Amino acid sequence: MMKLRTLIFTSVMLPWILSSAANEYTEARKPEEDTVDFPDYGITYDTDTNSVAGPKAEELPTCLLCVCLSGSVYCEEVSPEMSAVPALPKETAYLYARFNKITKISNGDFADMATLKRIDLTGNLIAEIEDGAFSKLPNLEELTLAENKLTRLPILPVKLVSLNANFNKLTTQGVKANAFKKLTKLEYLYLGNNEMTAVPNLPESLHVVHLHNNKIASITDETFCKGNTSYYIRSNMDEVRLDGNPVILSNHPNSFICLHTLPLGWYN
Repeated sequence: MMKLRTLIFTSVMLPWILSSAANEYTEARKPEEDTVDFPDYGITYDTDTNSVAGPKAEELPTCLLCVCLSGSVYCEEVSPEMSAVPALPKETAYLYARFNKITKISNGDFADMATLKRIDLTGNLIAEIEDGAFSKLPNLEELTLAENKLTRLPILPVKLVSLNANFNKLTTQGVKANAFKKLTKLEYLYLGNNEMTAVPNLPESLHVVHLHNNKIASITDETFCKGNTSYYIRSNMDEVRLDGNPVILSNHPNSFICLHTLPLGWYN
């Protein structure tokens, strides 16, 4: 009888004892959970819906948001929408930030960027540029501000070779008469499709000037030439556009006597 009880006890209790021991051994050997730190790119999570909320453009590193390649930064049609100029690498020479939602250019946007040679901001919503935004860029040669909402131009860097501000809302009050006086290297000036009523003073260095589709109603013998002398030839000027303005060129027969060619386009 004792042998039978011993056999029953062993067959019931022994598996339970072994199972408990195995669990304790497993718990004792369980490693601590490893934690991995991922870079914080400004991504947040909505705890209510458990969905990802994307970062804003200005919260992302520039070369993650844009393409940076050998001194050139390409920030074109950026998603998420870019509403301000991003912080640029110090070696940036060429910036292409076209077709975004940039609304303003501030003095600090290009501070200490002595390497910049070209800036293209075509197709944004820029309505304001602070006066010092470009003036301290010693090597800037090309500036494109076309297709924005500008009513005035800022102070421009003296080494500028090309300025394109077509398709804005520039007025004569916003483009001062002497705005280009100190730009002795300026060769290409595009101010078409604006709201200007007068032609500003044009530097001798100009090869091309486009002023078409403005509101210019009159010009003088000194707008392009020097009315007090018939010997003056404007040798650099190759192309002038004044079409789409209310000015009647036939009323100003001596206004272009110093040029190699007459203005391009159709006129009244």
